[in-house]
Amino acid sequence: MPKPPDAHTAWEEHYTAKSQVWSGRVNVQLAANAGDLAGGRALDLGCGEGADAIWLAERGWTVVAVDVSTTALRRARAAAESRGMAARIDFQQRDLTAGLPDGLFDLVSAQFLHSTVEMDRTALLRRAADVVAPGGTFLIVDHAAPPPWASKIHHHEFPTAAAVLSGLALDDGQWQQVQVGSVERSARGLDGQDATLVDNVIRLRRNPVQG
Repeated sequence: MPKPPDAHTAWEEHYTAKSQVWSGRVNVQLAANAGDLAGGRALDLGCGEGADAIWLAERGWTVVAVDVSTTALRRARAAAESRGMAARIDFQQRDLTAGLPDGLFDLVSAQFLHSTVEMDRTALLRRAADVVAPGGTFLIVDHAAPPPWASKIHHHEFPTAAAVLSGLALDDGQWQQVQVGSVERSARGLDGQDATLVDNVIRLRRNPVQG
């Protein structure tokens, strides 16, 4: 039996299959939920081709943007340079299951952090919660169901927003639930398919340090 590909190999195959995988636009739920936040230090988990990181940088954030794919990061850096935002974004190649960047962040964003490669996603998100600074925001956006054009992930399970939150096992005394639920949006795939998608949105705020 052939050995399953590691995360880097699998995502390199994903990104090198096309000259552009994503739309180049910021994720809708990030724009909806981070547009009212004051800029600070942000962590973009699984940044892909960099649209979210660039959007944040253009709004005053300094961003650490992480992805396992070297091809995705090369495209992200080129896009950031073309928009004059390269100096505000630290692009890092790393497998998130092996560890997160150092320090605390005023915003931790996990946009559609699904994978065709086996990973302990709940454990990863728990570690991500630990690097949210006091007063900071943890924003998780998931597919509530697979997009019609994403055939590779149709066999995956898609928990509810409440189930994702429960799995984090957060201390209720340290966090406020700003939004936990599902949101519909219209979308179009790169090949022109129109669809109504349902996103889980989990927006949490870590309580400031008292005294």
